[in-house]
Amino acid sequence: MTVAEGVHERRRAVAIGAGGLAVLLGALDTYVVVSVLRQIIDDMQIPLNRLERVTPIVTGYLLGYVAAMPVLAQASDRFGRKTLLQVCLAGFVVGSVVTAVAGTPDVLVTGRVIQGVASGALLPVTMALAADLWAARGRSAVLGAVGAAQELGSVLGPVYGIVLAALLGWRGVFWVNVPLAVAAMVAVQFTVPRSTRVGDRVRVDVVGAVLLAVVLGLLVVGLYNPDPRNQVLPSWGPLLLGIAGVAFLAFLAWEWRARTRLIDTRGVRLGPFLAALGASLAAGAALMVTLVNVDLFGQTLLGRDDNGSVLLLVRFLVALPVGALLGGWLAGRFGDRLPACAGLVVAAFGFYLVSGWPLDVLSAPHSLGFVSLPRLDTDLVITGLGLGVVIAPLSAAALRVVPSVQHGVAAAGVVVARMTGMLVGVAALAALGLHRFHSLTATLDTPLPFGKSEAQFDREMATYRAAVNDALLTQYSETFLITAVVCVVGAALALLIGGRRAAAAASGPVSAPGMGSAPGSGSTPASAPTPSSDATPSSDAERTSDSEPTSDSEPTSDSEPGWDSEPGLDSTSGSDSASGLDTAPRPGSASASGSASTAGPTRGSDLAPG
Repeated sequence: MTVAEGVHERRRAVAIGAGGLAVLLGALDTYVVVSVLRQIIDDMQIPLNRLERVTPIVTGYLLGYVAAMPVLAQASDRFGRKTLLQVCLAGFVVGSVVTAVAGTPDVLVTGRVIQGVASGALLPVTMALAADLWAARGRSAVLGAVGAAQELGSVLGPVYGIVLAALLGWRGVFWVNVPLAVAAMVAVQFTVPRSTRVGDRVRVDVVGAVLLAVVLGLLVVGLYNPDPRNQVLPSWGPLLLGIAGVAFLAFLAWEWRARTRLIDTRGVRLGPFLAALGASLAAGAALMVTLVNVDLFGQTLLGRDDNGSVLLLVRFLVALPVGALLGGWLAGRFGDRLPACAGLVVAAFGFYLVSGWPLDVLSAPHSLGFVSLPRLDTDLVITGLGLGVVIAPLSAAALRVVPSVQHGVAAAGVVVARMTGMLVGVAALAALGLHRFHSLTATLDTPLPFGKSEAQFDREMATYRAAVNDALLTQYSETFLITAVVCVVGAALALLIGGRRAAAAASGPVSAPGMGSAPGSGSTPASAPTPSSDATPSSDAERTSDSEPTSDSEPTSDSEPGWDSEPGLDSTSGSDSASGLDTAPRPGSASASGSASTAGPTRGSDLAPG
């Protein structure tokens, strides 16, 4: 390796490291709020019987994150990765400041929404940046590292929040984001290639993004009931949910006919892909229900503070990455379908056990005859292992059924599905659970100390607290039981993702490009006649779609674009797809006139990026 090559390697490693730091910051803030909920409740003076006011603090961030992700990812194709990363990091700083100085729940929710919108683009834009800077052969490991930063947030987020809150208070958790985000902005400024627009401007599917954001927003608002004492949904809930259904149908119709789409479905096996996304959605709902409800269970029923309740979650948080490693090993040995299904079944069993927790769960063991196991620890470990096992198989299944040039958007799609599950799952189950709690406590009267002895008041207060605790226990138990059902549904969907043999049969063998030729010097595209393709013809293997080359036509060396080039325009041919771009073919292009195999031999220079 020459000195220039070494400098190039270091610069792109620092560039993707800066993007990875941004992704980790956004992921941490998805989960960090769980560990400071009690401090927020006390500081904002939210009564214990009005916990519905806490729900938007969690769902507001998730809504902004999921709704903004598609359009901002595409915007990076038009305006450049550096510009979008800098704008989003600046927005993240603004949202963190608004959250840190909030004096009312409404201002706090506003800050969380701003944070979510800014964080939504960080993952797909960083994945697209990886596609810009690395050729197809070395890209998978980089995309895996970016994905690992996202997953790391779910494990470290609550513990990270505990440490910072203990030192700086809950507001300090958000103030710390400011210097970290600024450091990431400086790294992005000096390491990510600067934008120089080349060729036609990239089109952005604004209509599709707006329709999707409207659907998610209407779902959240329709499910949020500020007064759940009388009914599960608010008075406007059924109307908004109905409009959300109509908007979703409009979104599907638009995406079916649009020339520029949020997600390119050409060459994708939609059945297994949608099944993987559905199972990820179920796993996401189960994950957030665990993080929120176990924390609240510890605080409201076990008398724990923020630190103590999150320490209860440590059993689950440790089991989650252990399960992820186990799931990766099982998927490599048995394929994706069985581990994904088995993991969700194990998680469903864990939630069934959790739904049976008594008030004295800390002293109530599982007695197996010859051995006695601590009940809370065992149940949370089983649940964490089950949800951890599904991470790798579902991600691998989604990547397996899309063309390799779209691995970035497929990986982001799995994350979006999981985040959508968190958003809708928490909103729906919170509405149901809080209504159940209020219906159980509707006839209770708060004891007053006037006109009675202190002993009588203490007896009445003890009776009242016992009734409230029983109502809370019922609410939590039913929520965990419904979550077990959600996991069973996810397991059924996981059976539809297909196995490796089915995928191999569907895709057929793919012929490799000429081994001794570099891009631009006479290499043969995968769809051109070669001995291997003549021996085993397969239209699926020759071309993933009519308008896109397969990843075999991408550069296979690490001769990346110069640092003055426009990311996504003159780097690898798959970078646009990494952020979900789908543009119509232009007249006269290879995609407009048919595949290369029917148009005759293609020069290697025709396949060179840019």
